[in-house]
Amino acid sequence: MNNFKSIKPSDIEDNVFRLISKDWMLVTAGAPGSFNTMTASWGGLGHLWNRDVCFIFIRPSRHTYNFLESSRAFTLSFFSENYRPILKLCGSKSGKDIDKIGATGLTPVESAAGNVYFSEARLVIECTTIYSQDILPELFLDPGIASNYPGGDYHRLYTGEIKSVLTR
Repeated sequence: MNNFKSIKPSDIEDNVFRLISKDWMLVTAGAPGSFNTMTASWGGLGHLWNRDVCFIFIRPSRHTYNFLESSRAFTLSFFSENYRPILKLCGSKSGKDIDKIGATGLTPVESAAGNVYFSEARLVIECTTIYSQDILPELFLDPGIASNYPGGDYHRLYTGEIKSVLTR
């Protein structure tokens, strides 16, 4: 069905700074029958609490936020550059307003753990949320950070333990 192979998080060869901030990713949460995906370019990969983890930031105004709140699991799907128009669409349109899967032609795949990723991805990271916290503007030490929130719509930080990594 697909030609993914499983690797350890430490075997990801991509530059994670480029992977997240330049290449972008689809964050997907929910079950195969009811899920949403959105494009993100903020986040990180690392090691915390003796676990391999990722960090994602989702605004409560995003449709995917509700799926993250009702599910402990999510996936991060990374694509080759020719998928940039799809990533732009998934970042600019809400799943409340359009059927993103129908509009993009992406093929959802159910992981062994019951999570959704896309067969067109070149790299998939499957995670379980182990911590979340709202971004609090009163804790900004650099006042310039506030310029990222002109509407006061602060993100929620999700820390996900990496459960599997699939690559081509």
